[in-house]
Amino acid sequence: MLHGNSIQLLAGNSHPELAAAVAERLGTPLTPCTVTKFSNGEVNVKITQSVRDEDVFIIQSACRDVNDHLMELLILISACKGASARRVTAVIPSYPYARMDKKDKSRAPITAKLVANMLAVAGCDHVITMDLHASQIQGFFDIPVDNLWSEPLMISYIKYHIEGWEDSIIVSPDAGGAKRVTTIADKLGLEFALFHKKRDGKALDAPEKMELLVGDVRGKVAILVDDMIDTGKTLTLAARSLKENGASRTYALVSHGLFSEMSMSVIENLPIETLVVTNTIPQDGHQKSCTKLVTLDISATIAESIRRTHNGESISLLFGDWVDTGMNGLNGY
Repeated sequence: MLHGNSIQLLAGNSHPELAAAVAERLGTPLTPCTVTKFSNGEVNVKITQSVRDEDVFIIQSACRDVNDHLMELLILISACKGASARRVTAVIPSYPYARMDKKDKSRAPITAKLVANMLAVAGCDHVITMDLHASQIQGFFDIPVDNLWSEPLMISYIKYHIEGWEDSIIVSPDAGGAKRVTTIADKLGLEFALFHKKRDGKALDAPEKMELLVGDVRGKVAILVDDMIDTGKTLTLAARSLKENGASRTYALVSHGLFSEMSMSVIENLPIETLVVTNTIPQDGHQKSCTKLVTLDISATIAESIRRTHNGESISLLFGDWVDTGMNGLNGY
């Protein structure tokens, strides 16, 4: 524990609702600060309370205007470091540019590494994030990174809100999510299935289709698990393929609901019962226009990780095998 100092919570403009929920759970008010723009678009930050020798946590997610929110975070970190904060932790529920984590083609940038460098140069001492697109991103940093998981929340949702889950199968829409689904399947004592997405023909503009590589979904409740939904094309293909392969019902559980190019009406028309996402990204507007969308609150996980970080306690205990959240509602653990 950093003796003689207290937790100071700051937030940018990306997700004020989550920041307020975390502050309420910690019983710590948000430190007054304003993040505005000058007329030419430059970010202006004013922190109206001293953070000298304090343990500062800045909550900022990557959503909507990602570049603006990233710049806000960098400037807030620099401002706190320049104001003699003892430690500055960036709490980034949804990590920006997480999908650009490798050089998968000639001249492709590894932007996730660039973001890591920018955070370090700005003065960040520690990063707390959730469900990274690829665990290797932690290796891009030379500072401590805690990658939190929404897995306990998802397991609780499956147990308490999916009827007949004992006869279900956990499905990954691509091979990259194999480790994610096998972990959940093992903890629930269920089987798993993997899809492979490929083009139906050799032409570049040929339509894509899903091919079931592993597992048998016929007559079972299919539970799709993924880390991110953006355009919704993968979810659409997977949901329709599961129906074609004989799944009795389909549910989808996704960590980060970006929905940047996806109409909520598309979800309404998909052969799924429910699409479950977390509130790492604001979902209020989406939820009002889609009856199938359910949001899990991660503020309890974020708040407890902040408390444990400040007190020098283990964060891994939050995700041990003994964890059974017993979540009967949808608002946290």
